[in-house]
Amino acid sequence: MQASGNVFKYGDNVNTDVIIPARYLTSSEPEVLAAHCMEDIDKDFAANVRPGDIVVGLRNFGCGSSREHAPLALKASGVSCVIAKSFARIFYRNAINIGLPIMECPEAAESIQQSDQISIDFGSGKIKNITQNETYQAEPFPSFMQEIIEAGGLINRTKLLMGAGK
Repeated sequence: MQASGNVFKYGDNVNTDVIIPARYLTSSEPEVLAAHCMEDIDKDFAANVRPGDIVVGLRNFGCGSSREHAPLALKASGVSCVIAKSFARIFYRNAINIGLPIMECPEAAESIQQSDQISIDFGSGKIKNITQNETYQAEPFPSFMQEIIEAGGLINRTKLLMGAGK
């Protein structure tokens, strides 16, 4: 499983209220959330993000509330992966549960810049910054997490397993 795209870079402590402002939580429709994703920190994000693009943050990305709306808004926006130095644990779990790949890689998070073009190999954990001609090594996902992400989330993976009689 791989991803590649343009980078949108943010700093420390990007919280769930910044990812999707609370005033839009009256909906859980992915397209509604995507239309307002990141608007309080980057008013042009929803207009400029393209399928496959990658969000990079620094420390404690996804802190704040436990709502799944935040990773859902990013995924629905077309974001293929979030890379950060560290994630809030509940955001990490919610992202994997809905099938949004996220990778902790302090070196990549620090070095990658806004608008860099990067590619990611989830199986090996390799992150290639095409713009800067640098490569970083993140911890690859264990196979069970890769299966969840490839299925589009934990519910979809469970349905596949149930349908297969496993």
